[in-house]
Amino acid sequence: MATSTAKRRVKDNPRAVTTVLSVLGYVLVLGTFAGILPIYPELERATVDLLSHGIAVVNTAALTAIVLGWRWIRRGEVEKHRTAMLTAFSLILVFLVLYLTKLGGGGEKHIAASGLVYYAYLVMLAIHVVLSAVSVPVVVHAVVLGLTHTPSELRDTAHAKVGRIAAVAWGLSLALGIVTYVLLNHVYGVEEYVPVFLPILP
Repeated sequence: MATSTAKRRVKDNPRAVTTVLSVLGYVLVLGTFAGILPIYPELERATVDLLSHGIAVVNTAALTAIVLGWRWIRRGEVEKHRTAMLTAFSLILVFLVLYLTKLGGGGEKHIAASGLVYYAYLVMLAIHVVLSAVSVPVVVHAVVLGLTHTPSELRDTAHAKVGRIAAVAWGLSLALGIVTYVLLNHVYGVEEYVPVFLPILP
């Protein structure tokens, strides 16, 4: 009974739930960047590299799931679409754990490239980061609607519109993340590791 009541509340207030979950996600990421979440173990460089490779695998699998989910919904295969998108969302949660562990315990890497390649890398990385941040609420909103409504009910919601925006932003972010990973780890290599914690203002 309590479970059904909770689901009803989520169903009736998808925007509020989306806002709460999105804010929690932003706080977790920004708190890690600022170094105010002392919950991460200090990592060796080999572990940071291993996490980087794991993140790339997870992101590639998530991107594949998104593409398949997009293809299936265009064919009207709703259940396959639902499975693909929930798989992609689950993989992004795995990514978040791996990424925050790497970030909080090992810092970030600088690419050993210069000139046009370096600036192209920075542009791709910046777009990747911006799209990652922007896609959070739309992805969460699409998932909340999908989990609390039947396929017929979804036709009367913003799920399709929000889902299209989420898939494009999320998919492009993942694709650029994979490209920058390849450039950094397998083409040009790493120049140095640097801490990413922001100074805490008084």
